[in-house]
Amino acid sequence: MATVRAVIAEDEPVLREELAELLVSVWPTLEIVAQAADGIAAVAAVEQFSPAVLFLDIQMPRMTGLEVARQVGSRCHIVFLTAYDQYAVEAFEQGAIDYVLKPVTAKRLMTSMTRLQQRLSNAPSDLGALLARLEAAAGVGRQYLRWIKASRGNAVRLITVEEILYFKADAKYTLVMTADGESLIRTTIKELASELNPNMFWQVHRSAVVNVNAIESVVHEISGATRVRLKNHKEVLPVSEPYQHLFRSM
Repeated sequence: MATVRAVIAEDEPVLREELAELLVSVWPTLEIVAQAADGIAAVAAVEQFSPAVLFLDIQMPRMTGLEVARQVGSRCHIVFLTAYDQYAVEAFEQGAIDYVLKPVTAKRLMTSMTRLQQRLSNAPSDLGALLARLEAAAGVGRQYLRWIKASRGNAVRLITVEEILYFKADAKYTLVMTADGESLIRTTIKELASELNPNMFWQVHRSAVVNVNAIESVVHEISGATRVRLKNHKEVLPVSEPYQHLFRSM
């Protein structure tokens, strides 16, 4: 089979390298010609290397994945990378283009590659309608919570959402766990779930919301229970049955 040129656009270095390794294993003739850490670099890489395929994270700094797709969608086939979001997935499934949920698994990637290989002989799909649906699903212009004020002892801390590993209900307070310890806020889990970016924070239990980027691995037990392990943190969070579908492909 002929070599196929590809670019990976993902702002998380670890996820970017993991995806590159998985792609090499499931598609040996794929040549990754460039990796981009932000949207502007992604557009530049497509212009420089003219890849057949662009693996594109929706949530990118400097320029979003949707903005990148509007600029380069006619030049290459795009496989979107996204954390689970019900409405975004519904939009993808109505369009003639593929997506891969994060964290990426070899099984799901293999399915995507099979579909993609069948499309390579054709021109890239028209993304206009799909991008409009995705923008509507994402609520373009909506401002999600960026930082919170939380109490730790007698001090009040300002914590950016990127620092937060998870939120967990604790009596009349909500526990905010970061790498350097825990703090407390009075906002409920229900209120937080409506204010946080759903591409970054998933509710895994009625009393817990986890930062997707903080997940190290998912444990599926013989009993049917599902738990998530966090990076550099000893606590393992249970996933209740209503939310287990988020992790079935992992």
